[in-house]
Amino acid sequence: MSKVLVTGGTGYIGSHTVVELINEGFEVVIVDNLSNSNVEVLNGIEKITGVRPAFENIDCVDYVAMDNMIDKYGNIDAVIHFAASKAVGESVEKPLLYYRNNLVSLINLLQLMPVHKIKHFVFSSSCTVYGQPDILPVTENAPIKPALSPYGNTKQIGEEIIRDTIYANTNNYQSIILRYFNPIGAHVSAEIGELPNGVPNNLLPFVTQTAIGIRKQLQVFGNDYDTPDGSCIRDYIHVVDLAKAHVVAVRRMLEGKSKDSLEVFNLGTGRGLSVLEIIKTFEEVNQVKVPYKIVNRREGDIEKVWADPTYANEVLGWKAQETVEETLRSAWAWELNLANRKN
Repeated sequence: MSKVLVTGGTGYIGSHTVVELINEGFEVVIVDNLSNSNVEVLNGIEKITGVRPAFENIDCVDYVAMDNMIDKYGNIDAVIHFAASKAVGESVEKPLLYYRNNLVSLINLLQLMPVHKIKHFVFSSSCTVYGQPDILPVTENAPIKPALSPYGNTKQIGEEIIRDTIYANTNNYQSIILRYFNPIGAHVSAEIGELPNGVPNNLLPFVTQTAIGIRKQLQVFGNDYDTPDGSCIRDYIHVVDLAKAHVVAVRRMLEGKSKDSLEVFNLGTGRGLSVLEIIKTFEEVNQVKVPYKIVNRREGDIEKVWADPTYANEVLGWKAQETVEETLRSAWAWELNLANRKN
C-alpha cells in the first residue's frame, strides 16, 4: 500500500482528496495546523471511508517538526502539498504572512524530500498564475502574467521554485503541478465540505451562508466588468472532481507514466460562469433565495478566466464529470447538514 503525505489535509480540497485517496487504497498521513480548518473533518472522512487517517497538528513552516514527523511515519511515497494561505483580499493586506506561509512551507518540503527518499510531489497551484489571460479558454501554454495579488505571486514563485529544484535534481524528483480553476460543492454524503474559519473568502460558502441566514446579504464585487452581465466569470469545478485528479496524478508518477520530471495540468470544466449566473442557478436548483447587493470591485480580482482542460483530459486521463447543478445541490446539502449539527 503506497503512503501519501497530504499537507493541509483537513482543509476543503485536502479533505476531499484524502477521501478519494483512501477509497483508492492509499494510506494517508495528514499534516495541518488547523489555521483554516477544523479537526472534526477527520470524523467526516472516517464516516465516508471507514478509515481514520493519521493526523499531525504541525505547521509546515516548522522544518524540525516536519522532519520528525516524516521520520515517525517513514516510507512516504508521495507528497500532495495543499497547505497554504489562499485568500486574495487578505494577501493584499498581509503580504508577508502569505510569502512566509506559502513559500517557506514549500521550501521545507522540497528540502526534506531527498533526506527521506521521497521522489513524487503534487503541488496545489492556481489559474491565478495566468493573471487576466489574453486568450480564452486558457491552455497550459498561456503566458504567466504579473500576479494581481501576493497570493497569486506565491503560486507563481512556488512553481518556479519547484521547476528549479526539479531541474537541479532531475533523477531524484518528479512533480506534477495542478492549476485549479474554482472548486465548489461538497461530498455527496454531505459529511465534508467547505468550512472556512470566520468570514468566507470564496463565493459558494458566502452564497450558502446567506441562503441559510447566517449572513444577511451576499456582496457581488462589481457589475461593470466586460462580461455579459457585468460580474466576474470563473470556471467552477466540483471539488470531488478536483480531488480525483490528485489521485490520478499520484498514480501517474508512482506507475512511471509521467512524460517528464515536471508536468503541469489545468483542472477545470472548460465552461465559464458568472457570479450572477451561479447565484441564479443556486436559487433555482435549491429553491431558496440569496439576497445580494452589488458593491465596488475587489482589488486583485481577475475579470474572466476559464480553462481549456484538453491536455488534462487527454494526457493526465482525467475529466470533470459533475454538472454545475449537481455541484450547487451538494453545497446546499452540506450547509443544511452543518445547521442540523448545531441544532
